[in-house]
Amino acid sequence: MSHALTSSTTKSFAAKSFTVALSCSMLFAGTASAQSKQSMNPMVGGQAMYASKDIVDNAVNSADHTTLVAAVKAAGLVETLKGKGPFTVFAPTNAAFAQLPAGTVDNLLKPENKGTLTSVLTYHVVPGRLDAEALMAAVKQGNGTATLKTASGGTLSVMMNGPRNLVVKDAKGQVANISVYDVYQSNGVILVIDKVLLP
Repeated sequence: MSHALTSSTTKSFAAKSFTVALSCSMLFAGTASAQSKQSMNPMVGGQAMYASKDIVDNAVNSADHTTLVAAVKAAGLVETLKGKGPFTVFAPTNAAFAQLPAGTVDNLLKPENKGTLTSVLTYHVVPGRLDAEALMAAVKQGNGTATLKTASGGTLSVMMNGPRNLVVKDAKGQVANISVYDVYQSNGVILVIDKVLLP
């Protein structure tokens, strides 16, 4: 009887151990899956950016990029940035636009300044899909500086800032930090920056 009790207890313990192990396995799998999905659709401006959507459809949902979206609409670039691409967009935040001299943004949004606005915005667009890995490789190949040709015809310089961070320098010598890397889109990639780049 003692042997039967011990055997029964052992089986019960083994069953409980298996159940706990299975539950833990499912929990970790679920966590890993959630983390994987989150990394695939990073948060920008409080909203998930979906790799299945294009640059414009994602940008309009970011609370941090309302000024950029308004500028893109005013410049008539919506259809271009919804195109096949691929495009790499260095996307300034609202805070970046707020750093410009007072009245600059309002002035750029006026219909008579559409040409200048278009020039400024397309200066933030580089043909191709250049994520952090591709940019770092280009910097290494360029012996410390990668020179990018923008859609406006100007150039941007990308450099390392420490072992893992990249910075972008415009034609005026102003340096922007990249705050969010590799926000993949169906037609390219967005890198969020903290300055408005000027040609």
